[in-house]
Amino acid sequence: MDQTPGRGQGQWPDEGQSVPGCYRHPDRETGIRCVRCERPICPECMIDASVGFQCPDCVRQGSSGRSASAVRPRNLAGGVLTADPRLLTKLLIAVNLAMFLAVHAGGSVYEHTVLVGGWPGTDQFPSGAYDPIEGVAAGEWYRLFTANFVHEAPWHLAFNMLSLWWLGGPLEEALGRIRYLSLYLLSGLAGSALSYLLMAPQDVSLGASGAVFGLLGATAVLMRRLRYDMRPVLILLAINLVFTFAVPNIAWQAHVGGLVAGAALAYGMVHAPAGRRTLVQSATCAAVLAVSVLVVVLRTAALV
Repeated sequence: MDQTPGRGQGQWPDEGQSVPGCYRHPDRETGIRCVRCERPICPECMIDASVGFQCPDCVRQGSSGRSASAVRPRNLAGGVLTADPRLLTKLLIAVNLAMFLAVHAGGSVYEHTVLVGGWPGTDQFPSGAYDPIEGVAAGEWYRLFTANFVHEAPWHLAFNMLSLWWLGGPLEEALGRIRYLSLYLLSGLAGSALSYLLMAPQDVSLGASGAVFGLLGATAVLMRRLRYDMRPVLILLAINLVFTFAVPNIAWQAHVGGLVAGAALAYGMVHAPAGRRTLVQSATCAAVLAVSVLVVVLRTAALV
């Protein structure tokens, strides 16, 4: 997974298109392009650059002092390749670690950040309607996000952070930072929304599992797009789902919500046609956000 074909080598061929031939040897098909001019190049014409490969013409132009229209190398989803492809993954892990320390430092960080529909208050309605005094139903929507960074048990934190490191790095490199961050946050939000919808209002949910399952779903979509062997990721997914439903006190709703959202987001990101890439990717993110918000609004209306 770490060594994706064509990484750092310019544009990727769109799904369904035939593999182009080298611009100097048309009979040789290749999926690699010059990172400067984006012309397809075969192994014979590849010349190592600081990132990816360049064609002989661009190398000659550069060495002779003539400027060529530089094209920044992009990944499969259209994002610009960066020097540190794991920067956001490191920052997300750091935020989770900081929240863990804050929770165990005392105070009320835990009570004000975990996901809860509403702590039960006085029953003011003859019909027995729920009267929340604290929680999402009471207007604390921020809990839908903050709960994804809160861990109480060390083993829970360790498991999620290891998963985030293994899955997040390759995805951050394949999608780019903005798309990767959108994937992480929206997957976590979708998991929180489904938990809020299906769990009892007084039940508590916390942890990065919803976002991590979103990364797992995105990894499956990405591997299928790249025509990798799907068996390893399917086995990993099956093991995690068995663990989700077999072990008690696990918020399976967050796992399922994050998984579905992550797969949907990744599909829109890696299958978007090049000519309408930004539009399709933005619309996919907006759709997942809209569905999550709608679920939260309907659940809140049912509780208050």
